[in-house]
Amino acid sequence: MYHSTVKSASISLYPLVKSRSLPRLLITAAVAVACAVPPSLVPSLSAAQNLPSLGDTEREELSPVMERKLGEQIMRDIRRDRDYLDDAPLTEYLNNFGATLLAVRPEARGEAGYDFFFFGVRDPMLNAFALPGGFIGVHSALILAAQSESELASVMAHEIGHVAQRHIARMLGNQRQDTLIPLAAVVLAALAARSSPDASAALLLGGQGVALQRQLNFSRDAEREADRVGLQILNEAGFDSAGMITFFGRVQNASRAYNDTAPAYLRSHPLTTERIADIQARTRGQRYKQRADSLDFHLIRARLRVLQDSSPHGLRDAAIAFDSQLALKNRMQTSAAKYGLAFIALRQGEYPKAQALLQEANAAAQGLASAPKSAVLANLAIDLRLAANQPAEALKEAEAARTQFPLSRGIAWQYADALIAAGRHDDAVRYLRDQAQLYRQEPQLQDRLAKAYAAQGKQALQHMALAESYALSGGMLAALDQLRIARGAPDASFYDQAVIDARERELQARWREEMQEGQKGR
Repeated sequence: MYHSTVKSASISLYPLVKSRSLPRLLITAAVAVACAVPPSLVPSLSAAQNLPSLGDTEREELSPVMERKLGEQIMRDIRRDRDYLDDAPLTEYLNNFGATLLAVRPEARGEAGYDFFFFGVRDPMLNAFALPGGFIGVHSALILAAQSESELASVMAHEIGHVAQRHIARMLGNQRQDTLIPLAAVVLAALAARSSPDASAALLLGGQGVALQRQLNFSRDAEREADRVGLQILNEAGFDSAGMITFFGRVQNASRAYNDTAPAYLRSHPLTTERIADIQARTRGQRYKQRADSLDFHLIRARLRVLQDSSPHGLRDAAIAFDSQLALKNRMQTSAAKYGLAFIALRQGEYPKAQALLQEANAAAQGLASAPKSAVLANLAIDLRLAANQPAEALKEAEAARTQFPLSRGIAWQYADALIAAGRHDDAVRYLRDQAQLYRQEPQLQDRLAKAYAAQGKQALQHMALAESYALSGGMLAALDQLRIARGAPDASFYDQAVIDARERELQARWREEMQEGQKGR
């Protein structure tokens, strides 16, 4: 984990569904599991100055497959939290940016070839965290605090270092694999709700509390190891390595604003002067690398400023910040500020104003010789047309964007939305079925497919699509309920019944397997 600052926290064994503050759960629990590592398994600081070899896992029993399974279970809970930023432009930017870093270090994917997934969470703390199996989360406040892409890259490269070094596997190498999935549930549930300090202290008196405390004890050696790996990724990807030092200092200064009332077992690994000095020593003598920030970096920061707090007060504060940004008289900053103001107008239902502001944002962006066309701008243009109930214009915008950004998943979903809004339900179904064959792990496609089937009056197929969406999101019981509804639909054909029966048996088997895994750890 890059850094953790917790104002107040305590341990409670309430179910995760009662959590109202997922980001703090993540920075104190999931990251602790992902990053902690016994000192005996970490290279000492007196070792060679070269970066450690990636994936040194000779003494591990936790396989990469089990790591991924553990991460996926944690992610299913994360996605259900209100502070998980399920925002297509943000997620797409983070994953494209992360792919740039991973391209220079393919071995970071490990022997299992991890399919890394980067995502955002709404939280005012400057933080980022790594989960087992290649899942990396970034707090919204951290992206807003980053003044350049090199600074953001330093954080993400650090978290890639945690995954690349397989700290979760090295911590749990001596434990049986069949206890790992229940471990994720225990850790998540244990910190899902913050109760009183007395309750947490009482829990720590028990054996389970002691075991949990050990899991929460971060290893500073692991953090230094991730720093070193991240630094090498930064250098090889062409980013300014000084960005890591700059951002370290900014985070350290920000952390001084918070009190020190958190229990000792939750004050994980503060940014120390020694740790910053270690990075400075490694970067001394390196040549300065100037890397221009992308337009999307500034657009995403503007978008996040609105998503961070969408209350009337929050939108007013964001508008003031954008107005100040316009005073800089910089084309890139102007484009981002106009985009942010357009996004606010969209949120407030002022569609003509939003359209005018977005045109100004596009005009400023076109004046940037080095800035390519932006899918972030195109995404907002489509959303505006859809929100203003202009389906024909929305479809026209979506078709143009789909041609220009064929790999954008967010644009692909919007194209389906535009087809449905325009009443072209048959075309929407054909398109979504083809997409679902290519991208089998996207519940968003199944949600839209269900909507298109509903518009056609096809009840059985609608509920079958919803079942697939729930299954992909980890809701097995909800998926089985949808299949039962589909079976009873008046238009369910013999073929549909056969498909439903086969899928029901498969999901029931998966559900029983999950239940058995849970019982093994009790």
